Amino acid sequence: MSKHDINNLLQRLEVLNRIGIALSKEKDITRFLETVVVAAQHLVNADGGTLYRLEEGLLHFKIVRSESLNLTLGGTAGGAIPFPPIPLYDAAGQPNDRYVVTYAVLHDTTVVIEDAYTAARFDFSGTRRFDRRTGYHSRSFLTVPMKDHEDAIIGVLQLINAKDPVTGAIVPFSKADQELAECLASQAAIALTNRSLIDQLKILFEKLINLINIALDEKSPYTGKHCQRVPLLAMMLAEAAIDADEGPLKDFHLNEEELYELKIASLLHDCGKITTPAHVVDKATKLETIFDRIQLIDTRFEVLKRDAEIGMLREKIAMLERGDQPPVAALEAQLAQSIEQIEADRQFLHQCNIGSEGMSSDAQNRVRHIASHYRWSNEHGEKADILSTDEVDNLVIRAGTLNPQERIIIENHVALTHRMLNALPWPKHLRRVPEYAGSHHEQLDGKGYHRGLFTEQLSIPARILCIADIFEALTAPDRPYKKGRTLSNVLAILGQMALDRHIDKELFDLFVREQVWLRYAEQYMDPAQIDAVDVTKIPGYSPPDGD
Repeated sequence: MSKHDINNLLQRLEVLNRIGIALSKEKDITRFLETVVVAAQHLVNADGGTLYRLEEGLLHFKIVRSESLNLTLGGTAGGAIPFPPIPLYDAAGQPNDRYVVTYAVLHDTTVVIEDAYTAARFDFSGTRRFDRRTGYHSRSFLTVPMKDHEDAIIGVLQLINAKDPVTGAIVPFSKADQELAECLASQAAIALTNRSLIDQLKILFEKLINLINIALDEKSPYTGKHCQRVPLLAMMLAEAAIDADEGPLKDFHLNEEELYELKIASLLHDCGKITTPAHVVDKATKLETIFDRIQLIDTRFEVLKRDAEIGMLREKIAMLERGDQPPVAALEAQLAQSIEQIEADRQFLHQCNIGSEGMSSDAQNRVRHIASHYRWSNEHGEKADILSTDEVDNLVIRAGTLNPQERIIIENHVALTHRMLNALPWPKHLRRVPEYAGSHHEQLDGKGYHRGLFTEQLSIPARILCIADIFEALTAPDRPYKKGRTLSNVLAILGQMALDRHIDKELFDLFVREQVWLRYAEQYMDPAQIDAVDVTKIPGYSPPDGD
């Protein structure tokens, strides 16, 4: 081998090395396949190239290129490929050795053809029809199976018409061309398999996340749908923040991997609820445990009404026995008044049992008065308070349906989410998933849970997730303890939270200004909740200058 040939080979090996590095970095499979063909053409100075993927016994055309015809089919910018896939076996199940590409796969061998018009071993009728139609002349062929790290063939790289680097004449492919093409095909196959495995693992990972949310859904349909909707809203707000070209968020940016990181955190933000008792998650009323204990109180009030009637009848009998004339009308009026009060107090307790946003002190005191005022005969015939201490404690819950002990349990899901996710060996591009997911109940003033973080400790993606979580929870129509709120009401609540530094004001302004709330509502909310909104009346909202 001459010094010129050695230098040429070294240069081509250097090019091959650079190609291998470039292929290992390419994430888009379509662009990857295109790069392989273009690199192979350049490496062996071929005019044309075709790449096939082997899928379920068929060789599918993926990339077709020809420099002299200025032809590009498939890939990122090419037209559709009109050629049908080529089967490895015929209808009778016999090996299809007629074509050079199927032969290369079936026999696991590289095939070099010096001149397709004189080669009798393979069927080149399709090639000749293509040549007649385009004026091309397909002559030399180099067909290389693409084998992965397990030595399995996953495709075929075919190069057409090697060109003399000096004269440009069509020549046969050399032994060096074959070795370089085989090396490139092997590198490409391994890189492609790795990329496919990464994509499959990504799909598997997301499916596992969906399984977690399905488990939450089976445990509580309210939480399950929440886990599906929060990521949608978080992505909408994140994209609006990325697109901001003015204001405090104009320099904010998330690349594709960082945006995906936020999406995964959004999907997993409530995974800690998988251990939260269902009766706490789904507590629809203040007295609910495994059943709503208001039913027991109803029974006691029925006993009170029965005892009141029995007491009136006993008094009437006693008067008759003494020979007195009982004042029937007065006794019955007194009974009616007593039963009316008993029924009014019972209905009041029913109303208290429904969780509200703010129970007044007067209402709480009335519950305590009822508890101390009435005594009933229990199943043992003993006199007992109409309400137990636990029932009173639950009925006077100021907001919502959870008592302090249950609120601690429900709030613990954030700490558990953070702890569970921190235990996983996250890859570099997902390392902040535990931080984002474990911060969705934090507040900028440090009064959130579970770590009491302040503004400077909360990243913008974490703040985005906080807003998405609150907005979805307030608008959700499927919570056991409340109906979904209207848009105007929810925006007013969020605006006040922005004023109180519970959520990020700049993000809230963007949320309102870019109508993220409206786009989400139109796609995912009950139309009955979508009322008219006057943004100028939203507390805490600061419109941009000029509005």
